[in-house]
Amino acid sequence: MRRKALGLLGFASGVFAGSVLYRRTVARRRERVDVYFEDGSMITYDDGSPEAAELLPIARDALDAARR
Repeated sequence: MRRKALGLLGFASGVFAGSVLYRRTVARRRERVDVYFEDGSMITYDDGSPEAAELLPIARDALDAARR
């Protein structure tokens, strides 16, 4: 009985760790724009929002220029 419980706990831990890794990898692939304000506040626009649709091409151009 104890062996089954440990096996089940190990399996559940593996599934949990796998889901965390999967979510982190998927989150990295999504583009977003972070806008920082002078007062120290910040707002994030995720890919797909109207604001991000305007700002992402500008940000891509700025990053390309900085890499050259």
